[in-house]
Amino acid sequence: MFASPYPDVEIPEVTLYEYLFGGIAPEDLDRVAIVDGTSGATTTYRDLTARIDALAGWLAGQGVGPETTLGILCPNIPAFPVVFHGVLRAGAVVTTINSLYTSAEIARQLTDAGATWLFTISPFLDRAEPAAQEAGIPPERIVVLDGGPSPSGAVHPSLGEAVSAGLPAPDVHVDPHGVAVLPYSSGTSGTPKGVMLSHYNLVANVAQGRPLFGITDQDTILAVLPFFHIYGLTMLVNAAFLHRARLVTMPKFDLAEFLRITQDHRCTYLFIAPPIAVALAKHPLVDQYDLSSVRVAFSGAAPLDADLGNAVAARLNCVMMQGYGMTEMSPASHIMPLAEARRLPVSSVGFTIPNTECKLLDPATDEEIPVPTTGVSAPGQLLVRGPQNMVGYLNRPDATAATVDPDGFLRTGDIATVTAEGVVTISDRLKELIKYKGYQIAPAELEAVLLTHPQIADAAVIGIRAEDGEEVPKAFVVPQARDTARDELSAEDVMAFVAEHVAPFKKVRVVEFVDAIPKSSSGKILRRELRARA
Repeated sequence: MFASPYPDVEIPEVTLYEYLFGGIAPEDLDRVAIVDGTSGATTTYRDLTARIDALAGWLAGQGVGPETTLGILCPNIPAFPVVFHGVLRAGAVVTTINSLYTSAEIARQLTDAGATWLFTISPFLDRAEPAAQEAGIPPERIVVLDGGPSPSGAVHPSLGEAVSAGLPAPDVHVDPHGVAVLPYSSGTSGTPKGVMLSHYNLVANVAQGRPLFGITDQDTILAVLPFFHIYGLTMLVNAAFLHRARLVTMPKFDLAEFLRITQDHRCTYLFIAPPIAVALAKHPLVDQYDLSSVRVAFSGAAPLDADLGNAVAARLNCVMMQGYGMTEMSPASHIMPLAEARRLPVSSVGFTIPNTECKLLDPATDEEIPVPTTGVSAPGQLLVRGPQNMVGYLNRPDATAATVDPDGFLRTGDIATVTAEGVVTISDRLKELIKYKGYQIAPAELEAVLLTHPQIADAAVIGIRAEDGEEVPKAFVVPQARDTARDELSAEDVMAFVAEHVAPFKKVRVVEFVDAIPKSSSGKILRRELRARA
């Protein structure tokens, strides 16, 4: 077993609102809290807290309280944090919904979460209205944030109406250990499950990251990673507000717009996922923008290869950091500290964060792997115990018991190694390891090699069954500058390139050229979709 090399931090027994805004200094109230990256409109901390309180008051007047669950189906716009914190301020529970979901998927989550309200925007009403109807949510409980008209002609309250009602925030008792947020696991393997996270979980994770991120009140943070994902909520929204930084919202990723916003708003801290890192490292458009304001790029959600991370750092002249976590851990358990990022391998996820313990278990025997006195440990499944760990899965005690052991350690399902110093590196998902002739092959390792090829824009690897029944690696490859590179790059070229860089048993045996790699909104490769077409 190993723990954080950093001292424990104090985790107050308060609600998330109290922790972030309860002690806000008068001189911070007129700081800019949120910038709409598209329009440039700003919201100060004074306006933000006033709107949060006003929404909480209106909701309380509608009978919303600790027994109520409300859904948010919304892109990254300034209204999202207002709704999120307004609901929690009222003592209720938020379930955040993937903006790309179909109507049927929205309805399933609303129903599973027991949501009786839905906040959304008018462009989403064509999906939101039928989903809400299926979940039993009436039109008067669908709040349209932008106040736009409904394609069905139904009348819905708007966020502006709610906030302008001027009702005071309720004096409601909220148990810090009670459920605050119900994000749903990504569903990259299996059916999405509601992850019960408490105020205490969320407060703990922001407090744990505070000494490591290096965010200050002078930072401007670009928020392109989706707020509906816990990575976006904790690492962007809550961390930014805690440090009184400036949060610049971006509704969806578009490389040119991402670069423009970074340039025009002088963003200093970029939270990204590996797909964005690929674009920043390889796309020629990057050279057309002034990104000199960027001092840190922080990657999460999926493993980042060292070559790719170093390429981003060199091109942007910034510090490249990486972290690791899961929705079930609020989400962070490991962070590369800013103060030490330049000396640590970019491929690592840094150290275990404060107040957290870990262990590695042998994938074959489940025996604990010892931490080495020198060098690097054998790979094993990472287990984590800390105050950020979820309360459990909603209405799924079986799944909770399968994920959290009797000692409180959460089985991450990820394979990791740890050095004698405590530096952790994630190699792959336990269930995604390819077993070839008794050898274990990590798809992420082969993907990292493929991405170093100058003619490959993106890649993913899965295991498929060969004619002899043996599982072999298959690479899905997106060629760079597709119209010309596809003619120049052959499957044989790809296989030969990988073979030059890996042991013989790890060689890619099959290659398929594709236009895009399917990924979740948080940047994880959707291998199940690739398996379905393989």
